Amino acid sequence: MTERQDSGEPVTRRARRVARSQRRGVAGKRRAYTPHHTVAKVITATLLALAMATGVSVVLVYNHWNGNLLVDDVADQLGNDRPKKKKVEGPQEPMNILVMGSDTREGEGNNIDGMNLSGERSDTTILIHLSASREFAYGISIPRDTMVDRPTCFAEDGSEIPGEQDAIWNDAFSIGGPACTIRQFEQLSGVRIDNYVVVDFGGFKDMVDALDGVEVCIPEEIVDTEHNITLEPGTREIRGDEALSYVRVRSNISDGSDPQRIRRQQAFMASMLNKAVDLGMLARPDRIVGFMNALTGSLQTDFENVSQIADIGSTFRGVGLGEVKFVTTPWQAWPPDPNRIEWTPEVDRLWELVVNDEPLTAEFAEESISAADDPEGTDATDSTEGTEGTDAPTDEGAQGGKKGGDEGLSDDAREYAGLCT
Repeated sequence: MTERQDSGEPVTRRARRVARSQRRGVAGKRRAYTPHHTVAKVITATLLALAMATGVSVVLVYNHWNGNLLVDDVADQLGNDRPKKKKVEGPQEPMNILVMGSDTREGEGNNIDGMNLSGERSDTTILIHLSASREFAYGISIPRDTMVDRPTCFAEDGSEIPGEQDAIWNDAFSIGGPACTIRQFEQLSGVRIDNYVVVDFGGFKDMVDALDGVEVCIPEEIVDTEHNITLEPGTREIRGDEALSYVRVRSNISDGSDPQRIRRQQAFMASMLNKAVDLGMLARPDRIVGFMNALTGSLQTDFENVSQIADIGSTFRGVGLGEVKFVTTPWQAWPPDPNRIEWTPEVDRLWELVVNDEPLTAEFAEESISAADDPEGTDATDSTEGTEGTDAPTDEGAQGGKKGGDEGLSDDAREYAGLCT
């Protein structure tokens, strides 16, 4: 939906984004887009969940946070053939929230690498599934290099955006914004999206700093030559530019692939959520305000106001850290180009779990990173409750679940992703 100015002229979504960017400030020289320059916007999926958990305290600065949000309902662009939502038992409705990242360089804090790129791209997409029982939740990451058959999408004016076979996943956002990415996801997965969130990385460092840093374990020195940052090996808390570099860098770590970087991002998310709970964030209004200021200042969403996010948060608190898991869609190299990937047939079983509002089975839990995991690789819960199914495949460089039914990545898989074991 578009708003209207006092003059009666419609205000497009891009106009509102530009206006907000002008208010926040823009700096830097315009240069060509470089695909490997990307940030882990998937991290904000967990930050959203964390924000939901602060529901009681949202009233402190409710109007201010509402003013930060860019509210945009794209339902009219999703077509008449959307998947139907299955009715399940539970005190609440299950929630499916699609979080997309924008690499826009417009706005304060977004021009992180000295470039001012035109347009927006989505380098990471994550589905957050919150159970109807509010007893478990999981995030499913979709690598940006996944090759799919993109369906026909619809522009703001209702015109068709032609579909394409063998299209890279993040093209949908570039050509049709969040509506096209949502439609692509729904048509390919059969999962209906309830709400969406688009985030930029301008507020990322502020969110990390609001927690006084996040603990990570770095097994070997990481040298980010593009930003002149060196991360020494060891276990410690990182913040600011170091945190941003850690979740962005692809060179000099692992094989430089997006799926392996996603593993590192998921571990960072788990540690962030873990620390927030350990710090008793709900009892620290100063932390809540700083965190929410950063978060809401970087959101575009169809949640109408912060109160709707808070309503979800009031039930989200029942989910323990051990029941919040992060996985990646099963993948293999795409035969025409080994630098691209494609889903394996196992992905259909993953989507069925979401549709039926079921916990991750052992097949996927064995490949997960839990919010209860220690940064050094230890599962603090050491529990397999709530999982079932067959052992997961352990293709090198892809999934790498533990043998024997244990949850979490194997030592080999963690090492391959650049994580401590």
